[in-house]
Amino acid sequence: MLRLPALTLRLAILSAFAVFFAVPVLWLILAPTKADSALVTASPLSFGSFHQLSLAWHHLDRFSDHIYRRWIYNSLYYALSATAITLAVSVPAGYGLAFGKFPGRRLLLSLTLVVMIIPAAALVLPIFLELNAMHLLGRSLSVILPFSFFPFGVYLAYIYYATALPPGLLDAARVDGCSEVQTFVRVALPLAKPVVALVFFFSFVADWNNFFLPLTVLADSNQYPIQVGLSDLLSSTPSFNPAQGGGGQTVDIFRPELALATLIAIVPVAIVFLVSQRALVRGLVGGAVKE
Repeated sequence: MLRLPALTLRLAILSAFAVFFAVPVLWLILAPTKADSALVTASPLSFGSFHQLSLAWHHLDRFSDHIYRRWIYNSLYYALSATAITLAVSVPAGYGLAFGKFPGRRLLLSLTLVVMIIPAAALVLPIFLELNAMHLLGRSLSVILPFSFFPFGVYLAYIYYATALPPGLLDAARVDGCSEVQTFVRVALPLAKPVVALVFFFSFVADWNNFFLPLTVLADSNQYPIQVGLSDLLSSTPSFNPAQGGGGQTVDIFRPELALATLIAIVPVAIVFLVSQRALVRGLVGGAVKE
């Protein structure tokens, strides 16, 4: 008798949370289909028209000489380049920490854990000073190199190798005459596809969403990634910046264009998630059970 009310309460709570998180997303999806005035006067969850959606994209694309396309390209270039370096470093490092026997191994693992819990904003100043000493400020490397520093990826690879890869496979490869490099490339790396996908996803998302560091080290708006570019769009929207006055740019940006820009900025992350979803699930549970 008591199970039905309890189940109903759980469903009600879950439904409330679902509505709380789903309604803003639905509003964001529908916002580019309306005119700016309709966002205030019309129903929040009503659909406008495909013509208005096309008009919003036309205005967004023309903003500041097609700079939005440049921001998307910059983000893809920074995120993919840094993620490639992260994979090339993190996976072998995790393998070495899991199976290597060398002085300072525990210290390196401890330092990896300590760096993971340091807020990223706390590292911006020392990174800025280091990049300035190397004369890299204002260049793409000033974003790519700090992005590629991803200790969480090292720890993920370490956990996976330490719990999911039988040491007997590595011993068998060594008995067959493989060197340590060959053992990693031919045995350990092919078996690590789930954790490679996991590191790729988390690194790409972290790089794509990073805002503070590019804002600090890049001065030219043509070099901005999309997250910093969205801040420029926000400051160019009269509804959010009254000082703009609706005439500061050749093409005025209003709330529908800003909503469309935000939606497009989400698409690459959504694609990466959908493509790597199966490998992500395997990677997350790869070390859960050990025989």
